[in-house]
Amino acid sequence: MENVPGKSLQNYIDETPPRPLSAMQWRIWAAAAMGKFFEGIVVFTTGVALPLIEKDFGLSSDLKGSVAAASLFGILIGASLFGNLADRLGRKLVFVVEMMLFSLFIALTAVAWSPGTLIFFLFCVGISLGADYPTAHLVVSEAIPSRYRGRMVLSAFSFQSLGSLGGVLLGLAILDIDPQIQSWHWMYGILVIPGILVTLLRMTLPESSHWLMARERWGEANCSASLLLKRPVRISALPQSGQKDGKQRKKNFLDLFSPRYFRATILTAVPWFLQDLSTYGIGIFTPTILATLFTQSSPDLITQDLNATAGASVIDIFLVVGFLVSIPLVDIMGRISLQIIGFIGCAVGLSIAALSTNVPPTHELKTLLIFGGFMIFNFMNNLGPNAMTYVLAGEVFPTEIRGAGAGFAASFAKVGAVITAFFFPVLQQQIGTNNLLYCLAVAAMLGALITFIFRIETNGKTLDDVGQGQRSNLA
Repeated sequence: MENVPGKSLQNYIDETPPRPLSAMQWRIWAAAAMGKFFEGIVVFTTGVALPLIEKDFGLSSDLKGSVAAASLFGILIGASLFGNLADRLGRKLVFVVEMMLFSLFIALTAVAWSPGTLIFFLFCVGISLGADYPTAHLVVSEAIPSRYRGRMVLSAFSFQSLGSLGGVLLGLAILDIDPQIQSWHWMYGILVIPGILVTLLRMTLPESSHWLMARERWGEANCSASLLLKRPVRISALPQSGQKDGKQRKKNFLDLFSPRYFRATILTAVPWFLQDLSTYGIGIFTPTILATLFTQSSPDLITQDLNATAGASVIDIFLVVGFLVSIPLVDIMGRISLQIIGFIGCAVGLSIAALSTNVPPTHELKTLLIFGGFMIFNFMNNLGPNAMTYVLAGEVFPTEIRGAGAGFAASFAKVGAVITAFFFPVLQQQIGTNNLLYCLAVAAMLGALITFIFRIETNGKTLDDVGQGQRSNLA
């Protein structure tokens, strides 16, 4: 079967050798998974560290929101900027450089000496994490057999939730070992060495053969594919999407808004934006909400933060559970069904949590409603929209603009994350926690509706099939 003229790259990748995935394919997956782990741990560590930082620097409510939103705003910028660069300069280069930047700026965050430097360094950390949104998806999806693509991309992305839980547990451990206001510095500093190790791992990976083919670098594509699959490969120079009569029109960022790809752009960007409104608002401020609801009677800030963080760690376990359930279902039920079901479940969970604000603080029903609502929200969110928006964004565009499409969707989504991270504390005071939660529930239902209207199901299709037939690949 080797070296057969006319065989495409995807044919080689989709073949079933004695072992379905090579060691290099697993290495690529691991390198991508660790990037998502760092994102989760940084964002949620900030939620744990925020009360300490507020006390340490004497932050106003505006500056507190800025600290919470800094890394998310950086993700917004980094996803579009580096997604486009991944299409122009290559997947591997961006994949390595972004982790170098992460290691540098997380170290600087750990030694930040003022609110301004902390916000700036967290913003730069966010830029590097934002770059990982499109590139981590691309390096996995372009290296994995079609029948495994959904679950492999999703399982790598699930490390975001492991990182989220890890951020909470890390905060707990450091507060237990060193119960001081300044202990927040260690919460960031401990990530420097893992960041350097992942950088070194990414340097050992081959370039994406799909990207090399799109650049018509056939010899390099053959070498890269052979290294990926651990067997000889000779790819046929078959026409790519958008190619006619041997001439290919180069696509650019503006093609995302052309009639051919506009549906895909709406599907990937708008529901993700609506999902991030609640995901990051609830995720970052869960310890703060719990501290407000249950631990205000304690005069000790460290005790408040410890108790609230312990409660948040219980709730965040359901982030991981949601992903564990979604991974085997993504290639069975499909992306669209899970996203719609998940959005509806998120709305139910947020509504239940909102009801808790009408119950007296000492009543046991209050604890049941707030914890139960957040657990349902976390589970359904990672079963559906938090997982599926990421998977879809890297699948529905052709290779030439796949990075730009996935990057734009992630950036647009992070507008929602920044909005809630910055305004959540203010809105919580002005309109109340219950009204804020009800507003987020409405946003979740709107996400389900838009997903249904603009649906494009990618389950069971190769990346080439999806990229070439946007108008016909409708669910």
